[in-house]
Amino acid sequence: MNPNTAKETYLDAMGAAEKELAVAPSWLRELRRGGAARFAEVGFPTPRDEEWKYTDVMPIVQAGFKPAARGVNGIDPARLDGFWFENLPAHRLVFINGHYSEKLSTPGAWPKGVTVMGLAAALRDQAHRLEPYLGHYAPQKIHGFAALNTALFTDGAYIHLGRGARLAKPLHLLYVSTGAANPLLSQPRNLVVAEADSQAVLIENYVAIGESAYFTNALTEVVVGPHAVIEHYRLQEEGAKAYHIGGLHAHLDRDGRFTAHGIDLGGRLVRNDLRSVLDAEGAECQLNGLYVLGGRQHVDNHTHIDHARPRGTSREFYKGVLDGRSRAVFHGRVVVHPDAQHTDAQQVNNNLLLSRNAEADTKPQLEIYADDVKCAHGATVGQLDPEALFYLRSRAVDEAAARDLLTCAFARDVLSRLRLEPVRSQLERHLAAKLRVAALHQAQEVLH
Repeated sequence: MNPNTAKETYLDAMGAAEKELAVAPSWLRELRRGGAARFAEVGFPTPRDEEWKYTDVMPIVQAGFKPAARGVNGIDPARLDGFWFENLPAHRLVFINGHYSEKLSTPGAWPKGVTVMGLAAALRDQAHRLEPYLGHYAPQKIHGFAALNTALFTDGAYIHLGRGARLAKPLHLLYVSTGAANPLLSQPRNLVVAEADSQAVLIENYVAIGESAYFTNALTEVVVGPHAVIEHYRLQEEGAKAYHIGGLHAHLDRDGRFTAHGIDLGGRLVRNDLRSVLDAEGAECQLNGLYVLGGRQHVDNHTHIDHARPRGTSREFYKGVLDGRSRAVFHGRVVVHPDAQHTDAQQVNNNLLLSRNAEADTKPQLEIYADDVKCAHGATVGQLDPEALFYLRSRAVDEAAARDLLTCAFARDVLSRLRLEPVRSQLERHLAAKLRVAALHQAQEVLH
């Protein structure tokens, strides 16, 4: 399917969806129309777009993905057992191909002041509560995939924490793609509103059943009120043939604290856009990321931290491990506006190449328009330290084990920042398994 045909197909779907919105609130109709108009204007991004110059999305465009219908496809709850974290009590919500499944979810009781439900149900029953927030925090000049989500999303998660409300247990949102004979498109849309002094830990977890090709186009908006604290985990362990485009947009009020951990271990082609706006004094933002790639995987992380007000603090720490013919892109942009005096911002991106055919393109970027700030940034792309390898070999550690030890130590620098120990332990096991598979493939290539 060529780009023009694919674009027309989605525009036709938007036209059909418009007819179904006759009973929707006027503000929701306008939001969707705005997404459709933006998509009609810009279409799909291409390498000619500066923000996409290293990421070619033509495989997504040509595949002709079709929106997934609602339904659980007869999934036995036992099939999901391996996706939950051991020894982690949590509120569990399950989404199958982007649609909320009440049958498969085990949310438990919610504390006073906490509302959690599927977005489709929230728009049906509580639309007035979503109106001030939904669609207000993704940038107006969004790219074509975000516009596509805005125009065609059907479900997702709605989380509202009232003033002073706190979730004692993490909220685990499990997004399961099942695959099918026809390539499926799921477009979850999530809205998180944390009012003043509220607190929660959220896990946004993307996994797959089966090996079919599919496309996840997700968008999450997070509103962090005064003195509120939100810790967000985005764990992407999709199938080897999966395509994933994700957006996370956070808005922080006075003394609000937002921490985002982004872990990418799966997917064929992945793009993550993360934007955080520190829009009041004393706001704090921390972004941690880890991507571990092999084969021909491609992961692109674009981050943007906006220091709009004084005395904001941001920390950004991303690491990547690349093997095979994989490729990683990191573009981190920190903007300090003229009114944002006394800003403290640090940004680091480190990449470890395990193969001569792997490639990392990194571009940390600071734009500072204030004169009383403390800002720093840096990036590295390199290989394992030969002296460290020699040291381990001299202590009777074989070369493969030595490489794995050093690689795991490099990656654990990010994983150690995850406060939830069960999540950290399980990801460390997944990391070790992925490194063993990569080493096996590398050995096979040498033998052949």
